[in-house]
Amino acid sequence: MENFTLSEYLPILVFLILATGIALVSMLIPVVVAPKKKYDEKTSAYECGFEAFDDARSKFDVRFYLVAILFIVFDLEVAFLFPWVMAFGDIGLFGFFSMMLFLFVLTVGFIYEWRKGALEWE
Repeated sequence: MENFTLSEYLPILVFLILATGIALVSMLIPVVVAPKKKYDEKTSAYECGFEAFDDARSKFDVRFYLVAILFIVFDLEVAFLFPWVMAFGDIGLFGFFSMMLFLFVLTVGFIYEWRKGALEWE
């Protein structure tokens, strides 16, 4: 077994010091150079176009969560189609009919949720 010395790790140490220095300098330059004058337009609401009208900690309607969860469930189930397409030539008829059964169950679930009104926002 060879003897390792600390001098062999010197390039790594220099790299870490330089990377840390560059990161710190890039964070400190805006603090020194950026203008600090505040004005009304800078602090106005820009995301939704109108001022906030309620407390940010207010409760959301349950339908919002239901639609979000349903979107995630159906989106993840559709994501199973990509590996199936990539392996379509190797899986044979069993894989094909298994995916058709999966898509049938997915479609039945979607129609059920649609008829129950879970996708209606109002």
